[in-house]
Amino acid sequence: MPPIGLFDSGIGGITVLREVRRLLPGEDLLYLADQAHCPYGPRPIDELRAIAATCAAWLIERGAKLIVVACNTASAAALGDLRQRFPETPFVGMVPPVKPAAAHTRSGVVGVLATPTTLEGNLLRDVIEHWANGVRVVPQACHGLVECIEEGALDSPTTVVLLQRYVAPLLDAGADTIVLGCTHYPLVLPQIRALVGDDVHLLDAAPAVAQRVVQVVQERGLAEVPAGMPGSVTYATTGDPQRLARLIERLDLPRGSVIPVTSL
Repeated sequence: MPPIGLFDSGIGGITVLREVRRLLPGEDLLYLADQAHCPYGPRPIDELRAIAATCAAWLIERGAKLIVVACNTASAAALGDLRQRFPETPFVGMVPPVKPAAAHTRSGVVGVLATPTTLEGNLLRDVIEHWANGVRVVPQACHGLVECIEEGALDSPTTVVLLQRYVAPLLDAGADTIVLGCTHYPLVLPQIRALVGDDVHLLDAAPAVAQRVVQVVQERGLAEVPAGMPGSVTYATTGDPQRLARLIERLDLPRGSVIPVTSL
């Protein structure tokens, strides 16, 4: 059965896979963790587009019927380019959930935690222009946070210091709603919650993206799932498969087979 493909620079996009798995438990899922190039955030746009195209081509060669760009940075840099390069393949990308954040805020201030490329990209700018009228959006680039999460160091002193550094300006600005603008960041949601308290609303785009995947599958007639049959989950990594498997288990992410990728 043709799988739904997903890719990210590392484990972050598995937070999206988790939601897709919840809504479409019968679909086969093929996830590419491009850990050899992690993090994507500091890389130039042209390099990100080339990397994203290579990841998408790898998934398409393995039969992916739909591809989720499960990375805000890659979506911001390359989603439009991917749709032009591979017009026969539907793509679903990540957009920081500024629209629901703007609708939810009571203070009129929304914070966005993201990588520099996501904050500078057209996708976020367009969403702010269309949906954040009358709302102040405070961007916060989170240098180094993805690397800590990739190491599984969710509670390390370094991670806590970084989170304190990045969350404080948003709270000081009066934000009562904070957007998690990177698929890695939900993995430190408890740590962020401990810093911001219960009165600040935290928004993760993964559930909405998974809903969009369901919609595309239905609209395009891509569902090929026998009733009651569970789908498989396969992880592929350009890094160390054993390390990825340990991280998946440690972070209680959906289990699946893990294979190496040597030809990307």
